[in-house]
Amino acid sequence: MSAVLAFLLGVAVAGAAIPAVNWLRKRALRFRASSTLEANQVTTVSQVLHLAIQGSPTGITVLDRGGEVVLSNSRAHVMALVHDRTINPEVWRVAQEVYGDKETRTLNLSMPKRRTGNRVSSVRALVKPLTLVDDRFVIVYGTDESENVRMESARRDFVANVSHELKTPVGGMALLAEALMEAVDDPEQVEYFGNRLRKESHRMADMINELISLSKLQGAEALPEMEPVSVDDAIDEAFTRNQLAADNADITLTKGDDSGVLVLGDKSLLVTAISNLISNAINYSPHSVPVSVSQKVVGDVVLIRVTDRGIGIAPEDQKRVFERFFRVDKARSRSTGGTGLGLAIVKHVVANHGGNIKLWSRPGTGSTFTIELPVHQPEPTTEPPSPAPETEAPSARPLRDAVSRVATRRKDKAS
Repeated sequence: MSAVLAFLLGVAVAGAAIPAVNWLRKRALRFRASSTLEANQVTTVSQVLHLAIQGSPTGITVLDRGGEVVLSNSRAHVMALVHDRTINPEVWRVAQEVYGDKETRTLNLSMPKRRTGNRVSSVRALVKPLTLVDDRFVIVYGTDESENVRMESARRDFVANVSHELKTPVGGMALLAEALMEAVDDPEQVEYFGNRLRKESHRMADMINELISLSKLQGAEALPEMEPVSVDDAIDEAFTRNQLAADNADITLTKGDDSGVLVLGDKSLLVTAISNLISNAINYSPHSVPVSVSQKVVGDVVLIRVTDRGIGIAPEDQKRVFERFFRVDKARSRSTGGTGLGLAIVKHVVANHGGNIKLWSRPGTGSTFTIELPVHQPEPTTEPPSPAPETEAPSARPLRDAVSRVATRRKDKAS
């Protein structure tokens, strides 16, 4: 009996020790997490300076006399001041002049469109000595001037383009009004000239509305806040806008399978861009010939293709189709009410979303316009892990089984 009591006492002591072990384990985990958090705290001036430079919206690069990059931040790489630890040749040329006379200089850089997702196209670089005391280093500050350059270009071209394009419908409306007044006693002529006058007024109103939209896209107004947009929804809405025009031309609009892809942008602008491409495809396609829209994800880019089997575009005109007021077939464009601004709007919408637009076309075969947009990857929602349910320690189960066996034996003996 004494042996059994001693055994039960040992079991009780072991059972009481298990919660203590679990408590110590939890305390150790909390201490380790607290130590890691403290280790990541900013504690020195050098850490503050490093974080300030790397997080700056200004591109910063420091060079030595040999052209070696001593320091650079991520924005300097985005602005192409530095590439793979190598300074931009144009910046280095100006830096050598600064080394010669210690005078501050500025440089304007225009970058070709290198990849989808990069919205920086124009950079203003300020090159100056790091300090006048030590002439071994120069520092380069880069600022993104893309929006300012785009806005200035829009203002410069606006007057010339608009005055030329509005002159024709305004003059036509004046002539139609005179003819209408002279034919006041002829109902047929009144109806004819009245319809022509209404058509021209609608065309001019469309042109003015598209000019307003284009001026907003080119920097006259700030772009709206970007948000995740479903590519499938944007294509569906663009289809809805053009369904009536397609039905009137007996053209079938076909769409590829949904992709479920999101892009970061403004939905109304993206719908307008896709809708303009579909509208052009309908206007320049023969009757009863289908127009298709497809989408494909390639890496981190989604390709939206609008394909028609229409008249096609000559090679010499393909580089100009995105210019304001340029028309491949002026007679056909005017008969369909075209303003010559649709593709220019598409180009600027895509550029403002960090994308590219490409064209493939062959006369007599058709055309394919491809919009390339960076895919938006939503950040995973991180929720604090819920505490794991307390389970018995591995050593507790055998002890409890042993106690059960002992209790069973005692009942058997008592009986």
